[in-house]
Amino acid sequence: MNKITIAIDGFSSTGKSTIAKLLAKSLNYIYVDTGAMYRAVTYFALENNFISDKFFNEEELIARLGDIRITFKFNEILGFAEVYLNGKNIEGDIRTLKVSKFVSPVATLSEVRRKLVEQQQLMGKDKGVVMDGRDIGTVVFPDAELKIFMTASAETRAKRRYKELLERGHNLSYEDVLENVTTRDHIDSTREDSPLVKAEDAIAIDNSNLTISEQLDRLIGLANKIIAQ
Repeated sequence: MNKITIAIDGFSSTGKSTIAKLLAKSLNYIYVDTGAMYRAVTYFALENNFISDKFFNEEELIARLGDIRITFKFNEILGFAEVYLNGKNIEGDIRTLKVSKFVSPVATLSEVRRKLVEQQQLMGKDKGVVMDGRDIGTVVFPDAELKIFMTASAETRAKRRYKELLERGHNLSYEDVLENVTTRDHIDSTREDSPLVKAEDAIAIDNSNLTISEQLDRLIGLANKIIAQ
């Protein structure tokens, strides 16, 4: 069967990773969560005191990029691949609001983006991959056969993220989550290197009022139409 590359981009907390995982499973494709890769670098920066509310030692982080090895290992019990940093499972550690707060500044660094884009392109070189992030359809795979751009209102996305964090046991306010979402939107959309923009040939999907099943059905239909060509 003909295999294609599927790029899913969009704003934070639009459920890109959730729908991308389900789509990859439905098509028996490889799934790559590029956002997790940037979160892993951010976690590394926090653990080594390269970034905080008061400073960002960009030079030191860039100098240590060679020490960062990011891998994905499939967890059969959970049903998805977890993120490992230098052999350590950090899947839970990178899903905190603290990491979310600093991931956009880290992702603005050209050196970080070059390192991760190179890895992402290697992961998808044989096609049969679903990859989600901010610049997959514009930078990583500009020739992807199917490009999707996910969006939803900031309030809707903040409510989803807030519920998810509460379920994981984090103690925080909705206002803090909304502020984080809007701040990340601004940084992601205005950064100089690979800003978050919709590719000209991407299909925009506003999922503010769509269920996961409705989104999945639509994406499977779009993918199968291209695969059958």
